[in-house]
Parts: sequence; structure tokens; C-alpha cells
Amino acid sequence: MSKNYSYPLDTSWSTEEIVSVLYFLNQVEKAYESKVSVTALLESYADFKKIVKSKGQEKRIDRAFERSSGYSAYRAVKAAKEKEKGFISLGN
Repeated sequence: MSKNYSYPLDTSWSTEEIVSVLYFLNQVEKAYESKVSVTALLESYADFKKIVKSKGQEKRIDRAFERSSGYSAYRAVKAAKEKEKGFISLGN
């Protein structure tokens, strides 16, 4: 599967932080492209929030990722919180 978009990463993040942010964004991708475990998505979001603490920065990353990929991290997390367990799929 070829991704023709870039990820909104901050060059000041450590390699470990970049890996955590990428893992979260990959979970969002899974929610749209197939299905994703609610637990995996919410756990990766919790790790993401340890790195991206401000709501403003989170919104900027989400907007940039959605512009680039068409996938909304906000909508994926919201759907996972509403579902609480199992799997979610946001694809068409």
C-alpha cells in the first residue's frame, strides 16, 4: 500500500516520540482503511498526548494530517471513545 502523503512531524521530537506519533497516525489510517482495535487506537492516542500536550498543536497536526491523507484523527478518536471496546471502521 503506497502512501502519497507526508506526516506532520516536529523536528524537535526525539526518535522515540516520532515513532509514537507515527504509530498513532498509523492507527488512524487503519480505522479508515480497514478496522482498528478501539483499545489500540486509544492507547496510542494516550501516548501521542504525552508528546503533543497542547490542544492547539494537536489540532494543527490533525488538520495537516487530514489535508494530506483525508483521514481525521479527531473523528477516529471520537468514534473509538463512543464505541469503548471492540473495533471501529470509518472507511466508506
